[in-house]
Amino acid sequence: MAGPRPEKVAVVEQVRAHLDSSDAAILTEYRGLKVGDLASLRRQLRSAGADYKIFKNTLVRRATEGTEQAGIVPFLEGPTAIAFVRDDVGPVAKVLRDFAKAHPGLVVKGGLLGTKTLDAQGAGALADLPTREVLLAQVAGAFAAPMRQFAGLLQALPRNFAYGLSALVEDKNAEAGPGEPVAAVAAED
Repeated sequence: MAGPRPEKVAVVEQVRAHLDSSDAAILTEYRGLKVGDLASLRRQLRSAGADYKIFKNTLVRRATEGTEQAGIVPFLEGPTAIAFVRDDVGPVAKVLRDFAKAHPGLVVKGGLLGTKTLDAQGAGALADLPTREVLLAQVAGAFAAPMRQFAGLLQALPRNFAYGLSALVEDKNAEAGPGEPVAAVAAED
């Protein structure tokens, strides 16, 4: 019996290469979508940082056999396309969610975030994540808040000291009475 055909081996290697080089993968069912709709979706996903590819389920199973990505095997039923995500998964998930609203034939089945398998709900939740830039800004703000608070405390120390001295001088002036210098009152104590 002959081994697998070279073209199938090449596709399996291509799937492995895509999975290994991607930060995430989102699996979808595209039943009922027209070729023009798929082309439009591919363009939108490419601009969001993903490649949208269709492979035979059996070849994807072979590519993931014995790897950390084998968790996607249960999603390989029916017509399946995979969005291979580079960098930020949020914008890609948003494109898929918005496209699925307009085209009910597109269904998110699940996905892979690093080596963690996500179900359809988890993959859909990625669309609600803020962008990478917003998350970095939030982290920077969280780091900056204690420093701002510390700077405010350092600024308050001399200010409160000055208010205390001012109150003490006013107290001494009130004890001295009108026209009497503060130094004279201090000398009496």
